[in-house]
Amino acid sequence: MQEGANTVLILSVGQTIEPLEFALAEHTPQGVVFVASQGTQAVAGELVRRYGNSLRFHTLLLDDPEDLGEVFRKGREALQKALEWEARTIVADITGGTKTMSAGLVLALTGQGVTFSYVGGEQRDQMGRVKSGSERLRVLEDPTFRYGLREWEGFRRAWNQCDYRAAQDFLSELLARPLSPSERRFYQHLQGITEGLLAWDLFRHEEARAKLREHLEPALGIAEAWGHGAKVRVLQALQEGQGRLEQICKRKGKPTFALLANAERRAARGRYDDALARLYRAIEMAIEADIFEREGVLIYDEKTFAGSYQQHIGWAGRYNEASGLREALQVAAGFDGALGHTNTLSQRLYSDYTTTGRLGNLLKWRNESILAHGSRPVGEQEYARLRDYLREFGLEPAPAWPHW
Repeated sequence: MQEGANTVLILSVGQTIEPLEFALAEHTPQGVVFVASQGTQAVAGELVRRYGNSLRFHTLLLDDPEDLGEVFRKGREALQKALEWEARTIVADITGGTKTMSAGLVLALTGQGVTFSYVGGEQRDQMGRVKSGSERLRVLEDPTFRYGLREWEGFRRAWNQCDYRAAQDFLSELLARPLSPSERRFYQHLQGITEGLLAWDLFRHEEARAKLREHLEPALGIAEAWGHGAKVRVLQALQEGQGRLEQICKRKGKPTFALLANAERRAARGRYDDALARLYRAIEMAIEADIFEREGVLIYDEKTFAGSYQQHIGWAGRYNEASGLREALQVAAGFDGALGHTNTLSQRLYSDYTTTGRLGNLLKWRNESILAHGSRPVGEQEYARLRDYLREFGLEPAPAWPHW
């Protein structure tokens, strides 16, 4: 075999030698990997005897040609052998052998850059076999290539892991393929939706709203026209979630509870140090949002202390001077106390930080993490403990974005 110019043929072997010879003549490979059973290895051996001087051969034997799992494994072994031979083109001819052998090889080799072929013909004998001399070879396109199944699976996996940059890359690969007009429109709109979710995840909420307004409805319309239930389900769920984004945009510059869901998305990608750091900040934003919703006052902004709140304006300065979460909780709890409130969110959290020690112990992992003041990595368990603790206070993240 000449290096850099070689074709390898993976050949399923049945009892009849003529279609196999026809496939060899049509494909002119430099190497052949036989997938044969105990009962057909003699056929493979005859081909080696006839052509062994000009071709490289390797034979893989099946103990049971009706065992789909075994055929699948041998198909993967055949692919590995072709790659070891540095094949630039790999063709799998599925003419010979049992139906299980054909099915197993297709399952093993789809999506692997392999071209399939089949030797057929209109003239057949009483056994249904193609008559010698009437053979016709048909090249079969890998359907996973035509329909972009590898790229779609990569997109789906990246989306479900909240990795929206990777999801965009897979959509770009899909859009580089030959597509029908409706397919192209759908994937272009889906790319716009993915860009919108990435913007949302990066707190660029106005950009996210614009992207979703532009792309979500037309993408849903195409999915409904196709009758693709899974796509319709996901896009409809995103439509329902747009209301949350609208609320965030309306509260621009004001504290929200959105960081809780943002932390969950980081945890979904296994980034627990990052996720725990976001929960830490989410506690601060939660007490700020709680006070704002009850009093209409931004505890960190003196300009919002109008009317009767003017007498409490000093609390804003004290809050802004707080050096950490503990002091911020202390100031917020004191502010609520000065207003005559008891058992507020800030007061309960501050008590758990200083009196019971529950919150302090949970935050120790954040303080000792590499994103804070230490070098200890945060695991899923440490993140989940703080998340579940906050849920006891009603601090629930918004529902996760839908999965494919």
